[in-house]
Amino acid sequence: MSTLDWNDDPTQQYGPAQATGAQTAGSLNADHPDPFAVNPGDASDGPVGATGVEDVDMGAARIQVDDKKIINCKADLNQLVPFKYKWAWDKYIAGCANHWMPNEINMSADIAQWQDPNAFTDDERLIVKRALGFFASADSLVANNLVLAVYRHITNPECRQYLLRQAFEEALHTHAYQYIVESLGMDEAEVFNMYREVPSVHDKAAWALPYTQSLADPHFHTGTPEDDQRLLRDMIAFYVVFEGIFFYVGFVQLLSFGRQNRLTGASEQIQYIMRDESMHMNFGIDVINQIKIENPHLWTPEFQAEVVGMIKEATELEIKYAHDTMPRGVLGLNANMFNDYLRFIANRRANQIGIADIFPAATNPFPWMSEMMDLNKEKNFFETRVIEYQAGGTLSWD
Repeated sequence: MSTLDWNDDPTQQYGPAQATGAQTAGSLNADHPDPFAVNPGDASDGPVGATGVEDVDMGAARIQVDDKKIINCKADLNQLVPFKYKWAWDKYIAGCANHWMPNEINMSADIAQWQDPNAFTDDERLIVKRALGFFASADSLVANNLVLAVYRHITNPECRQYLLRQAFEEALHTHAYQYIVESLGMDEAEVFNMYREVPSVHDKAAWALPYTQSLADPHFHTGTPEDDQRLLRDMIAFYVVFEGIFFYVGFVQLLSFGRQNRLTGASEQIQYIMRDESMHMNFGIDVINQIKIENPHLWTPEFQAEVVGMIKEATELEIKYAHDTMPRGVLGLNANMFNDYLRFIANRRANQIGIADIFPAATNPFPWMSEMMDLNKEKNFFETRVIEYQAGGTLSWD
């Protein structure tokens, strides 16, 4: 199976390609008609690829594997098989096996701890609220990007099958944050509106939104190098940056409580969410790399330089968020530790899509995070059932 494992070791190297320059996120092309129009023609009068809502052509030939492509595919999208990208189907099956529900996790100990006025410092309570405030809107933004933008431009049924599973999981994560907030008796409006009230939370959401707005333009469709790069840019923004970098300060902070046997119910849910998000990220990176393989002309030096700029900007935003949420050291952590950690994570993400280290010599100050992501671990990290909890199989982070 040609997928990237959780160790983030790229399995393929991608050489330079030749093509035209890139188009900025948010730029809209009003010359394209409705991308959902049936019987698409050439790039001037409709989508280059199929949409899945074309007229049913009686007597049409059966689909062959070689007919399939990730983008701009003209083959019938309503026929799941034959598989061309078995890794996408395998991830869909793994996602289904990893199914969980927030309200099945016991929050009694968390409630008792949170209601104890002496159990948490003000700084610790700030961390919890900030993390939940970002996560509560973040998964909705990701779901919107999938449903309103990415799905209709991916022209492969097995990849679409996983996208549908991912969209459900994003809804499940929002459910989990609501469940935690409600259980702990927090001010729901404060938490869920935080991305419009707290600058460091707002800035991450505001960074990502233009990419969704670009692809959600009803007049946009792929089919030219510039528009195909526009899709690729959005995929990198959400899978590499948003799910691959922007979540990690919150993950480290909330899981640090679980390591101290505090907020174990919330921490257990965050561990499930991190498992899901790692799968989302690796799926998205596989799609990005497959688009590069099938369309090497898109991966120009200019486009790669733009991607490096995106990752640098996003890393600085996440560092700013870390400092805002941790004005003083707490939980054995301090904000400066995240400077190196986020640059380490950024290098990993860049490597996964064939880009060299952006921040040389960055190291990982949180080796325990790698332990939590170890596929071969046997111990129960939070002294809860997280290791055993999976429907129909063993815990998998692939």
